[in-house]
Amino acid sequence: MEEYKAILQKYIPEAATPQVYQWLQEYHIHLKISRKRSSKLGDYRSPHKDKGHQITVNHDLNPYSFLITLIHEIAHMLVWDKYRNRVRAHGKEWKETYRELMVPFFDMDIFPEDIDSALTNYLSKSYASSGSDLNLGRALQKYDSDPGLTLENIPEDSVFSLPNGMAFKKGTLNRKRYRCTRIDNNKVYLVSALIRVELLESP
Repeated sequence: MEEYKAILQKYIPEAATPQVYQWLQEYHIHLKISRKRSSKLGDYRSPHKDKGHQITVNHDLNPYSFLITLIHEIAHMLVWDKYRNRVRAHGKEWKETYRELMVPFFDMDIFPEDIDSALTNYLSKSYASSGSDLNLGRALQKYDSDPGLTLENIPEDSVFSLPNGMAFKKGTLNRKRYRCTRIDNNKVYLVSALIRVELLESP
């Protein structure tokens, strides 16, 4: 038990460990620390055959991002356990559950002031993922060990590459994403403003 808690403390704020550990044990959740995935920060898989609830979270997230992502997925687990597939993945049931799960961590003053403020605002909206809220995303990225360069911080018409190696030319902002033209096929894609990029050519 203590060994499991010690492992958890490597990924989440220490003060959050007892509550998170309690949930993992109470709901029989298998938490898997995953490799870095550019397409998602975490996911939940419902029980299948001889496997119980499984949650995966990317190993490279900072402690606050890891905790927020983990709670997001625990909310999915609780909603699935109660409603199965009868409700929308990020419907009102999930939103209410997610807000309720976050309450203890606000009471414990887990988060720095900037994340606390952005998270409070985000929870009032409850988008599908933390990456959907730019203010929360920016606040969380400040605590990354290597914040890197994001798409919103390079000039328009710059040529850049994504972590998967694909190269694009940055276009105009469309709400929360940029219209970017892929270099090899000239097709336009909407790319997240906060995605990490490598600058290849400035205008």
